[in-house]
Amino acid sequence: MAAVEIQPSPRAVDAPLGPVKPADRIFTLDMLRGWAILGILAVNAMSFVWPPALEMTSGLTPPYPMDAANTLGAWITDVFFRDKFRSMFSMLFGVSIFLIGGERSDEARGKLLRGRLFWLAVFGVIHGAAFWFGDILLHYAYCGLIVMLMRSWKAGRLIRVGAGLNLLFGLLSAGAMLAEAAFGGGGGAAAQGGGNPFDVTPEALAASIQAYQSGWPAAQIENLKAWAILQSASLVLIPITGGLMLLGMGLFKSGFFQGRSPTWVYLLLLVLGAANLAFLGWFQWIAAHAPHGEDPTGGLAGVSGSFAPLITVGYASLLILMTRFGLKPLTRVLAPVGRMAFTNYLTQTLIMSTLFYMPWGPHWFGGMGPGALWGVVAAVWAAQLIWSPLWLSVFTMGPLEWIWRCLTYGRMVPLRKASVAAG
Repeated sequence: MAAVEIQPSPRAVDAPLGPVKPADRIFTLDMLRGWAILGILAVNAMSFVWPPALEMTSGLTPPYPMDAANTLGAWITDVFFRDKFRSMFSMLFGVSIFLIGGERSDEARGKLLRGRLFWLAVFGVIHGAAFWFGDILLHYAYCGLIVMLMRSWKAGRLIRVGAGLNLLFGLLSAGAMLAEAAFGGGGGAAAQGGGNPFDVTPEALAASIQAYQSGWPAAQIENLKAWAILQSASLVLIPITGGLMLLGMGLFKSGFFQGRSPTWVYLLLLVLGAANLAFLGWFQWIAAHAPHGEDPTGGLAGVSGSFAPLITVGYASLLILMTRFGLKPLTRVLAPVGRMAFTNYLTQTLIMSTLFYMPWGPHWFGGMGPGALWGVVAAVWAAQLIWSPLWLSVFTMGPLEWIWRCLTYGRMVPLRKASVAAG
């Protein structure tokens, strides 16, 4: 990685104290954040349609037919999206910790960052408890409080520690996959059982589906129970998420996320990520066409998926290279989505929960497999790609970004572009 140490420019440091002007924004960060927020929906979508136990308990037969469409839909999600976009967003969250908080010696900016993380936690509790159990905002808030203590580390140290943590847990995961395939009855990539708090019997799964389908308040109670379990389970992910945040912060300080690293660095990471993705796709394709609960790859499908951050960095390298070599018009469409990432993330929940289990929606819960669900995901993507630039043509930031910023600063900040110009 490039050895140069990038510190935030004066404009970037001052930006959090008021609306961020277009000239102050870093295009590649907005672009990658938009890519991440769209990709996250592809993974989260199934948890809006089915109870979490369906994906978390090994051996459960899906209530939908594993025909060609559903097999392909699940394969696409598992290979190209699962864990890759959560990793991307975690890395970018690490960048934002540094951009907002600056160096540890800056007490004023540290106080601002702590306030920002506090309100993020409040949003997370409301989002998870009232709308969707899979909220990650609360997890990011308390991980951020830990990572912010290391934000003054040099780029090299951040990259070594962050990458080292994720390599360690990747190796542990890969070893567990191989051991399960060899001694645990062939779970491999699908093995999730054994002490998992989401493990249920088929009868309990059917009861949960029925509760969601019955509407409020049963659906709300099911969501609240799942949220409480997930928040407890998420505590063990602190080193992984924190490691990704440190890695992202280090990549920013090195200039990687700004497109300042040498071309050969991006090409090398792209090749490594593509190789991992190719192996993952091949082994997952074999596993997807095996009888349910069997893994003919001997655990190699799971091993290939244990190093998702490498694929994530490969994705980032590809998009940065596209931007560098004349394809910026293709990547530019992602930037408005990224500038409104907080609004778009929560809007995804509002749309999906409305469609599948909220009392005011059509109650589609439990009625759609992975194949058909891709149509819903594509429609939400299209909507967010359209409304984000339209909103930003009038306003300086997304509506929820504005609320978050007002709460953080304890005062009203301008929202309309005209009011900013007038000020």
